[in-house]
Amino acid sequence: MGRMHAPGKGISSSALPYRRSVPTWVKMSSDETKEMIYKLAKKGRTPSQIGVMLRDSNGIAQVRLVTGNKILRILKAKGLAPEIPEDLYHLIKKAVSVRKHMEKHRKDKDAKFRLILIESRIHRLARYYKTRRVLPPNWKYESSTASALVA
Repeated sequence: MGRMHAPGKGISSSALPYRRSVPTWVKMSSDETKEMIYKLAKKGRTPSQIGVMLRDSNGIAQVRLVTGNKILRILKAKGLAPEIPEDLYHLIKKAVSVRKHMEKHRKDKDAKFRLILIESRIHRLARYYKTRRVLPPNWKYESSTASALVA
């Protein structure tokens, strides 16, 4: 299947190892890993940043294998999950930066077109998260208040 707003049809992706057991080099227990996740979340790290830090500093390739749960589910159980999903947050952040660019460069037609594509992705993702009850049903993306969401 092709990309949403790009001509590419790439199929490259990473492949997870078949074995679902904890690797032998991981010395941290499940509780220690969860405590580290809580500590990093309280510092303001996103779930993907937490995963990268655990992979790079502690050698934990898959948190799910060690703890039995994914990072976001661990954070939700503790009440530390971000209020809007991470992918939606980054799309909103991108739209805010393009809008800021548009204020300075009014005649940039390509940026205007890309902003329309970004905002259509935001609306599509928001619709999905509303059906999954991740976002409240009355949540609405508005470009005027978007900079407050990502600040």
